[in-house]
Order: sequence, then structure tokens, then C-alpha cells
Amino acid sequence: MNARNCKICGRLFNYMAGPPYCPVCKEDLEKKFQDAKEFIRTTPHATVTLVSEECNIPEKQIKEWIREERLVFADATVAGITCENCGAPILTGRFCVQCKNQVLNDLNGAMKRPEMPKVEKKQKDSPRMRFLDNR
Repeated sequence: MNARNCKICGRLFNYMAGPPYCPVCKEDLEKKFQDAKEFIRTTPHATVTLVSEECNIPEKQIKEWIREERLVFADATVAGITCENCGAPILTGRFCVQCKNQVLNDLNGAMKRPEMPKVEKKQKDSPRMRFLDNR
């Protein structure tokens, strides 16, 4: 049994996997996420600050959901997050499209693909009979 204290409320709970939050706090956080998601859906040009004020959620938590690609804003400048590599404004995630492609190409280049073994052609045996030398 892996017992941990909840990062939000401090209660002791049986930790399985994921963020170290107790079931009560996880449920509360998920309800807040649904509220924020609905607010963004009904108010397309809402900013992170506006969502934070209206839904009573810390801006840090909203930005975490954006980085996890759970929330997407209509405009990259409204989301207020930037690519971790080049600093360009992005809608969701950690990297912009160009940086994602660059990382993907770098990874593909780093991994060598196994070469297919070369199959040698067998020479055809002549139809003549062969004898072993018994000396």
C-alpha cells in the first residue's frame, strides 16, 4: 500500500497513480475543470485571467490544463502561454508546430532503422552427379 498526503488538502490517502491528490480533491478539481471548459466554450474570447476570476480557479491551474492539452483557447495570445523552445504564442501544449516537427525529425534521425539482411543467391548446382573422394 502506498499512502501519501494530498498536495491540496493534506489528507492521507491510498495513492495509485497520477497526480498526488485525494479522491475528494480530484473530484473537486475535475468539477472546476468542467466549469472552466464550459465558460471558455460560451465565451470564446475569454482570457486566462477572466476564466480564473469567473470560475474561482488559480491561473496556474488553468495554464497547467492548457499545457496538458485539456483546454484550448480560441486565440493564442489570449491563452497567454508560449512555446517552451522558441517563445512563440501557442494555443495548447508545450511546443509550437514548428518545434514539434523539429523534435520529431531529430528523434527520427537519431533512431537508426535496422537494415534488411542481404540474401545471397545460391548458385545452381549442375545436374551432374558428384562423387566423394574416398581415399
